Amino acid sequence: MFLLERLDNTIKKAKAQAANVLTLLNLSFGILAIIFTTHGHYNISLTLIFLAALSDRFDGMVARRFDIVSDFGKQLDSLCDLVSFGIAPSLLIYQSMLNGSSTSGAVAVILYILCAAIRLAKFNVQENTSYFFGIPITLAGILLTFSYLFANSLSSVAYLYIMVILAILMISPFKLKKV
Repeated sequence: MFLLERLDNTIKKAKAQAANVLTLLNLSFGILAIIFTTHGHYNISLTLIFLAALSDRFDGMVARRFDIVSDFGKQLDSLCDLVSFGIAPSLLIYQSMLNGSSTSGAVAVILYILCAAIRLAKFNVQENTSYFFGIPITLAGILLTFSYLFANSLSSVAYLYIMVILAILMISPFKLKKV
């Protein structure tokens, strides 16, 4: 009987942390993407950002499935998303496509990351609704990362516009239904 109770407690504790483990996996992929970007391995960075997105997708599903949604998990998820979908994609584009446009590229990166942080902070304090206000940072990060696939056909100016447009869309007041 004692062993069954102990096993049951262990399973409950593992379930309680499952979503946070996936969230931290998201962060790990984001950090690795930054490291690979700084070493010029842009395709690996792109893959790691997409893996971060998969982890981000599943952490929410697991939290809802096991009914372990928490304020701590929400805050942790936002901090990890800032790295994986704010810093990592903008650094990828800056290093690979905007490095030659020093000041304007740096301004675009700063604007994108600032808007990402604002968007996440607004999301964390809004009442839980069935809508997002502005595009989610994960979507913006994936779109920015995906744009790298067009590196041979887009100019650095186009990348500046993409980054600024995505930044503005993240903090826009329009509603987007949650899926």
